[in-house]
This record gives sequence, C-alpha cells and structure tokens, in this order.
Amino acid sequence: MESDVYALVKRLIDKIESRGMQVAFAESCTGGLIASTFTSVPGSAGALQGSAVTYSNKAKQRILGVDEAVFTQFGAVSAPCAEQMAAGARRAFDVDIAMSVTGIAGPDGGTPDKPVGTVWFGYADANGTRSFKRQFDGDRARVRGATVECALRCLEEALDSHG
Repeated sequence: MESDVYALVKRLIDKIESRGMQVAFAESCTGGLIASTFTSVPGSAGALQGSAVTYSNKAKQRILGVDEAVFTQFGAVSAPCAEQMAAGARRAFDVDIAMSVTGIAGPDGGTPDKPVGTVWFGYADANGTRSFKRQFDGDRARVRGATVECALRCLEEALDSHG
C-alpha cells in the first residue's frame, strides 16, 4: 500500500477510536478493496466492524435492504442506491458511520449517461444519509484504486467536519 494511503488509514483509525466510534463499509465496484486497505493497517479492528461486498442487485437488496424500486427507477449506480447501501450497512453492522460505493469500474458496462469510471458514494451517520458522485479515468484497477482512496478521504473529511 502506498505510504500516503497507509497514513490516511492510520489517521482514520485514530480519529474513529478516539471518538469511541466504529465504521462499516458497503462495497460493490471495489469488491472488498476498501475493507482490505483499511485492515492492512495494524489496529484497525477497534475501528472497523465489517464490510458487506454486495456486488449483485440481489445482494444489495437482501443484505443491505436496498429497495427494488431503486434499481428499476435509478439503477444500481445512483445516489439512492449509494444512500440505501450506506444506511443498510450502518444498520447491519450497528455502527456510527457507514460508507458505500457503487459504480462502473469497466472496461465494459458504461452507458452515455453513466460512463465507465462513474462512482456514487454514500455516507450514513446519526444525522442521516447523503451521497456524491465522482468520475474517474483509467482502467479497471485505476478506477477501483481511486474509488478506495476517495472513500477514505471522504470519511476523514466527514469526521473532521463533525469534530
């Protein structure tokens, strides 16, 4: 792991634990890479409760409680899906904060409205859920790597803004 990402995760662990909190993830396009990156840092067990790798829509529904209507109305790569995934992970793991990612890592699967590299991020805490979208360039590995780093940086920003 790159030293800056390692340092980022170390800071996250310290911030989460110092607040007596725990975090969980819900991952689709990253296939567990966020949790893998997080747990590669010693001491992560006190901060991370778990991660749900819900690659299929069926798994998103069954494990995280994403409403089937979300898929038909918006698709799996959407704000409502990312938000429901984050809320579902927060519930399932009984944690203070949950982050989710759902996107198109490529090389196939993109559309004009949602090209390869489109990723929606969800965040859930006691104040509710929110989401944001990013567009990443590069091959599958680069999109997934950028998604992991963005999710971790977003988590740090959220922790810093909530004191």
